[in-house]
Amino acid sequence: MKTLKLFVCSLLTASFLSFTPPGKKIIILDAGHGGNDLGTNRENIFEKDLVLNIAHEIVNFNKNNDDYEIIMTRTADENISLADRTEKINRLNPAAVISLHMNSTAKPESVRSGHEIFTQSSEGSKNLAKIISKNLGECNIEEKNLHILRESKSPAVLVELGFINSTKDRKYLSSEEGQKEVAAKFGKIFSEL
Repeated sequence: MKTLKLFVCSLLTASFLSFTPPGKKIIILDAGHGGNDLGTNRENIFEKDLVLNIAHEIVNFNKNNDDYEIIMTRTADENISLADRTEKINRLNPAAVISLHMNSTAKPESVRSGHEIFTQSSEGSKNLAKIISKNLGECNIEEKNLHILRESKSPAVLVELGFINSTKDRKYLSSEEGQKEVAAKFGKIFSEL
């Protein structure tokens, strides 16, 4: 069943790409977690839902761009394995991969806030992180050995958009206004790729 599902996804992706105009860059947007993998949570706000909502907002805000096509690794609340995500990424050979997540600390109401970016060891990944940091706001950039980064053959970063146990970050990133502002910032990021 899993093989059939993967085959159908491959066919759909291939047919989708056949309609992507030549010269358009492909950008993969990976909304972390999904399905029974909730990610971190606070006050009934779950990482899996928050990053999926933000990813949809980013896609909607940037859908009419002539320079790039954004493809999501998941578009619904479903559990897609890391292996399946990276297999899709490597098959599409995008210009960039951005995996969206929410951070958390051990303290219930953290005073820490803001985003962090984790990179591969590649220069392309590090340059992508610098572009994101410049547009989202300067932040910590660190090389990390995470599956999505290690197994992606394209420049890839994992962006912790904020701390879910920071009241400030949680309210901002779960608000419609905050999500639209983040989407607009990603539009600037994509235009620099």
